[in-house]
Formats: sequence, C-alpha cells, structure tokens
Amino acid sequence: MLQAGGHWRNWVGNQSCIVRHRGVPESEAALAEMVREATSSGLNVRCAGSGHSFTPVALTSGLHLTLSGMQGVTHIDQARKRVSVSAGTTINQLGKALKSNGLSLVNQGDIDSQALAGALTTGTHGTGAALGNMASQIVGMRLVQPDGSILVVDETTPDLLEAARVSVGMLGVISEITLQVMDSYNLHERLWRCDFDECMEQHDELAAKHRHFGFFWCPVPESRHCYCLPDTSSVSTTEKTADVCEMKVIDITDRPPMEAPFERIAYSSEIYPIEYVPNFHELEYAVPVAHGKEAVRAVRQLMLEKHPTCIYPIEYRFTAGDSGWISPFFEQDSITLSVSGEPGTDYWEYLKDVDTILRQYGSRPHWGKLHFLGAEDVTALYPRSGDFRALRAKVDPEGRFLNDHLRQLFG
Repeated sequence: MLQAGGHWRNWVGNQSCIVRHRGVPESEAALAEMVREATSSGLNVRCAGSGHSFTPVALTSGLHLTLSGMQGVTHIDQARKRVSVSAGTTINQLGKALKSNGLSLVNQGDIDSQALAGALTTGTHGTGAALGNMASQIVGMRLVQPDGSILVVDETTPDLLEAARVSVGMLGVISEITLQVMDSYNLHERLWRCDFDECMEQHDELAAKHRHFGFFWCPVPESRHCYCLPDTSSVSTTEKTADVCEMKVIDITDRPPMEAPFERIAYSSEIYPIEYVPNFHELEYAVPVAHGKEAVRAVRQLMLEKHPTCIYPIEYRFTAGDSGWISPFFEQDSITLSVSGEPGTDYWEYLKDVDTILRQYGSRPHWGKLHFLGAEDVTALYPRSGDFRALRAKVDPEGRFLNDHLRQLFG
C-alpha cells in the first residue's frame, strides 16, 4: 500500500527531505492502514499538508503522507453551526463549500491555499483583537494513532481537545476536523497608506473600532512589491513613500458586494486572502498586546539602522488569547509581528536580532514559521507544555509522530 519515497521540498524550498515511503490515502481506513504498516516497521510518520511551513515540522525519513486525496465537507449541522471536514481540504475549498450552505468561518488568515489540518494545528490566524486563531474554532477531530486506531476528540475530552488544537501533528494524523462556524456574512475592506507615527497614534483606536485591523510597515518603496501589495498612494495621508504603513480595516456589513479602488465588499472568505509569491522565508512571533507598539518600534529601528538591506515588510496583526496548550496565544491576547529573509541571502543574523528583541516580551512563535526556540524556551513560555509532553508520550510512547526538530522541542 505504501508508495516508494523520494525527495520532498516545501513551497518556498528552504526545507526538504528524502523519504522512504509516500502515502496518498483516499479514506480514513486507508490512512489508518498506512500509519499502522509504517509504525509497525519502526518508521516515523509525518504529514506534509500543503508544505506551507517554513520550519522542519513536516520532515521525516520514514512515511511522508499527503492528505490531498481526503477532501471535502463530510457533515453540516445547521442548527449548531458546525461543519466536519476531511483534513486535506484546503481553506479555499472550505470557504466555497460554506458559502454555498449559507455559512462562514469566524476568521481566517491571508493565505487560503493550505490544507486545513496543517494550517490550524501550527497556529495559523488572521487578525482581529477580539478573534482567536483558526484552531480556536475546532470543536472536534479524529486522530489516527500509531496502531491505526482512531482517537475521537471532542468536548467530552476537554484536555485532549485543548492539547490537540495546536499540536503540529504530534498526537496523531488528523483525518477529520469539526469546526464551529457562523451564519454567512459579507465583509467591507478598506485600504490606505499613512506614515509610521500616524499609524502608532491610531493603533489602539483602530484595533478597538474594527473587527479586523492590521498593517504592513514598508521601510522603502520597493518593500510593498515583495508581498504584491497595491500602490495606495492615491488614498495616502502622507506624501512619503518610505517608512510608511499599508493599512487595512475590515468589518462585517449588510451592504451588497461592490468593488472600488482600495475598497470592496464581498463574501467573507473572498475578502480575507491576499496574493503572495513564494519568495520569502518568514519568522513570526506572538507578542503580548501590551508590548505591541514597543516591539514594532524596536524592530523598525533595527531594520533602518542595522539591517537596511532587509526590506521585506513587517506584517502586524492582532489575535485574542485562547486555551490551546501550546498555541502561540495561550491565555495571551497578542499582536503578531512577522519579518522575512530573502531566499538566497544570508539573513540569519537579521532574524536572530529580531528574535533577541521579541524574546524580551515573552513572545511565542507560529510553529510553521522560523524561530529559535529550544526545549527550555518551550517550558518557560508555555505553562501547559509539561502536560502536553506527558499526553504526547502517552498516545505515542515510541515517538512515531515526531521528527528530529519536534523531538528536540517536545520529546
């Protein structure tokens, strides 16, 4: 049943591995048999998702799974506003299915091509001071265990649910996820440009007033091209083109769809995503919201004074605290601050300098994006990390769902 392996690389090419076997199951039963066969042979198992992580979380020399053959909505509970989805379904596919059934995700990020299971369980989020990350919408899942059995996770197993929401594939291979969704809604998006000081002055007000607020700080005019950001000079409040913030606010509206320059209204999942070319390697940390402005000022100063050739924008967003044991937002309302290195350049010193700044605030990384944490950092930053490690060891005592990277952090 297992296919011959070979070379695998992620979407931006900074992570790769040689795998012994590949598996592309088309059902939960086939997935369970692949996992059982691999683990009984002493092989480790990792799931690639859509390969959107910048970290080594998907790497293995054993069985490498893709769930692209397991897609689609499996059940909708309209009364409770809950939807069950096969784990290989992309966020984009789910959005289309929800729209056709009069439903919407509560929130989502600005890339929608990831497989749902991988995106949610690494800590993927959107922006909104009162909105949790995408994993906080999980109310249940089905996890394939090392022996091929199915572990059902739901609200009757609260500790397991909180551990599994953001678990980076360490508690088993997810075959299905059940999400809490809401009635369908349209979003009104508005973009403009202002200088950095004006953004900082409006920071608190915009975060409180709008359902969604975030911005990209661009040190030089070329910065916005790195992320395909539009030229908003015609709706700018400043004549500057460097050291500026590309601003975005989004709110639910009853108005019908429309599109104008730098303003549009459409169904929720048609507004959230933006276009990215895979030409960057990203680091992102969740910073306690009270330190957000101080942190972005410090990273801005670092880029302008010490690393002026690092011109990728800072992306700055908001996420409410949640209860996931190793979620970046565990019991911590946060802003997320991300920076990127240019592929083909030696950007490591720059990212280390950003890490040094953000560490002083007790910041936590997105597990799918570059970071410098070790096991001691995990213990210090995540109050439930000991509980997570113990539960992980209980469900997978031989560590078949670990790899070298995750074993160093959680083994």
